[in-house]
Amino acid sequence: MFDRIALIGIGLIGSSLARVIEREKIAANVAVSTRSEKTLKRAEELRLGTHYTMDAAEAVKDADLVIISVPVGASGAVAAQIASSLKPGAIVTDVGSTKASVIRQMKPELPSNVHFIAGHPVAGTEYSGPDAGFASLFEGRWCILTPDEDTNPEALQKLSAFWTACGSDVQTMDAVHHDQVLALVSHLPQLISYNIVGTASDFETVSQADVIKYSASGFRDFTRLAASDPTMWRDVCLHNKDAILEMLARFSEDLSSMRASIRRGDGDALFELFTKTRSIRRSIIEAGQDVDTPNFGRTPHKD
Repeated sequence: MFDRIALIGIGLIGSSLARVIEREKIAANVAVSTRSEKTLKRAEELRLGTHYTMDAAEAVKDADLVIISVPVGASGAVAAQIASSLKPGAIVTDVGSTKASVIRQMKPELPSNVHFIAGHPVAGTEYSGPDAGFASLFEGRWCILTPDEDTNPEALQKLSAFWTACGSDVQTMDAVHHDQVLALVSHLPQLISYNIVGTASDFETVSQADVIKYSASGFRDFTRLAASDPTMWRDVCLHNKDAILEMLARFSEDLSSMRASIRRGDGDALFELFTKTRSIRRSIIEAGQDVDTPNFGRTPHKD
């Protein structure tokens, strides 16, 4: 599909892309760039690309597709760094989970002779780094692209085909709408998990290890989310602030309502809520976003 792809950032998403690009023979050459010498060396040991450099501008030279996989707060700086080295007609995209902010940061920095299309593969794990990636990460997952009125249709089609080749289902969406939706389905659960695990951490000092001892219940799943990359999630909070604050306010209202039902002993209200949430779970399974199997302990991925 491409002669040369440049991957700027080689963490979980970048290294997973490198693996699926190799598996599916999507590009003849893959240039890998990261700011960390240690990480770059590890990427080379894993043979994640064909060229390796700490200079992002060097990596994008002659690249037909450039994929920025850095914390969203660094997007603008990376765009400024690579702008003068981009090949005319190249497609530039990103993988960040906030879109309006990324577009505001990147688009003004990029030359008019390249095609910038912001994107977000809705896939991931709590792990990070080049060893964390695996080729099947994107299979059956959505990749949301947020083109604007200036987007070239052929470039959009080619980028969509790339993500389809990686195993994703592709959806286009307005950037602001994306940020609102992801604030609810991704960002809010992440923040709740950080908060619950933080509360448990304080309680743990009092309870003499019982929190860890009995964590093979719901708490375990919160710890998985709370183990995610703190830099990435700090930037998400700062760059999708308005949507996240709106969802936190809604959640706080619903939590207060549940608290009132418990205080009143209103079993009917609690039963109605818990029944409604079970139907949401069934809908997620029917949509293919999870499987209906027992999951006491997760099984490792296999490629």
